[in-house]
Amino acid sequence: MPFISSTSDGSDYLANLRRLVASRWLVLGATALLVMIAPGMLAIAVQQPLLLAIIGITALFNALAQWRLRDATAATAHELFSQLLVDIATLSALVFFSGGATNPLISLLLPPVAIAALSLPARGVLGIVLVAISAYSLLMVFYIPLPVADASRATQLHLIGMWLTFVVSAAMIAWFVVRMTRLIRERDAELAAAREQSLRDERVMAIGTLAAGAAHELGTPLGTMALLAGELAHDFAANPALPESARQDIAQLRQQIGVCKQIITGLSRRAGAERLENTPRQPVDRWLDEIRLHWHASRPQANSRLLCNSPGPAPEIAADPRLEQAVLNLLNNAANACGGEEIELTLNWSAKDFSLDVLDRGPGFPAAVLAVAGQSKLPAHAHGSGIGLMLTRSAIEQLGGKLLLSNPDAGGARARIELPLTN
Repeated sequence: MPFISSTSDGSDYLANLRRLVASRWLVLGATALLVMIAPGMLAIAVQQPLLLAIIGITALFNALAQWRLRDATAATAHELFSQLLVDIATLSALVFFSGGATNPLISLLLPPVAIAALSLPARGVLGIVLVAISAYSLLMVFYIPLPVADASRATQLHLIGMWLTFVVSAAMIAWFVVRMTRLIRERDAELAAAREQSLRDERVMAIGTLAAGAAHELGTPLGTMALLAGELAHDFAANPALPESARQDIAQLRQQIGVCKQIITGLSRRAGAERLENTPRQPVDRWLDEIRLHWHASRPQANSRLLCNSPGPAPEIAADPRLEQAVLNLLNNAANACGGEEIELTLNWSAKDFSLDVLDRGPGFPAAVLAVAGQSKLPAHAHGSGIGLMLTRSAIEQLGGKLLLSNPDAGGARARIELPLTN
C-alpha cells in the first residue's frame, strides 16, 4: 500500500504544485537578499557562500520543477509531497549553518505543514508533520551557532527575526489558503452544475423513452383515422350537395393526419436505427428554411419570415434531429404566444459559431419562465405540458450551445440559440 493515497483530482495537485513553485521563488529571493545584506547590517558572521550555494541549488531545482509543470495536465500527491520535503530540507540546511533552532527562520517549517494539510491526503499530511517535527528537534541539538557576543543584542535580533518570520509565514499561508478556497468553491460550483445537468438529462431520457413508446402506440389509431378520413373524402366526392367548406375541412384533416404520421415515423426512426453521428450536413440557412416550411405544414395559420444578416455563404452544419426539434419547440411557443402575428427568425453566423433568434410579438416571457430559463419543467398550460423549453435547453446544451431568453424593450419575446460550428 502506498504511503500517500491519491484521492483528489490530478488537476488539483497540479494547481497546488504551480502555486507552491511560484511562492518558492519569492521565498528564495527574499532569503538570498537577507543572506547578502543581513551580515553587514547586523555585524553577524555567517557562511555566506555556503548559504547562497544552498539557495542556488534550490533555485535550479525549482526551475526544473517549473519547466516540468509548464505543459503538464495533471500531477500526483507524491509529487506535491516530494516538493514539500524539498522545502523542509532546504530550510533545515539554511538554518543548520545559521544558528539551528535559535534562528527565528526555523518557524518557516510551518507553511509546508499548512500547505500539506490543505492539499494532501491524511497520510501525506502525517508524513510532512513528522518530518518537520524531526527536523526541528534535530536542529535543537545539531547546528552551527552564530557568534553574537552581546546577549541583549542577540535577544533583540531574535525578536526581530521572529516578527519577520511571522510576517512571511502569515502571508504565505493566507495566500495559499485563499487560492485553495477559491479553487474549492469553483469545483463545488462545477459539480453542482454537472449534477443539475445530469438530472435534466435523466428527465429528458425518460421523456424520450415515453415518446418512443407513444409513437409506436399511436401508429395504429392514426392509421385508422387516415382510413376513415379517406372514406369521408370519397363519400363527399360522391355527394355534390355537400358544401365546399366541408370538403376543405376534410382535406385539411387528411393533411394534418399525414403530418402526424410523418412526425411519429421520424420519432421511431430517431429512437431506433438512425445514428446521430451520421447526420447529413447542409448550409444552415437552407436547413432552417426547410424546418420552417415543414413547420408551416402543421401550422398553416402561422406566419413567419427568415432573415440572414451575415455576409457570404452560410456555413454547413450537421442536421441533428435534436436541434431540429429544439427549433420546432421554439416556433410552436412563439406561435402560441403571438397568435397569427408574424414570427421573425434572424440567423447570424461567423467563422466559429452561429446564432438563431426567434422573435414573436406576444406579451413576452413571464417572470417565472425567465427565472428558470428552461432548466426545469414548467406547470402545464393551455397550449402544452410545460416541458418544451426544458427539452429545448437540454438538446442545445448537449450540442455544446446555449439557450438565452429575453423580453426586448420593443415588446414580445426573444429566444436565442447560440451554437458552435463543428468540423
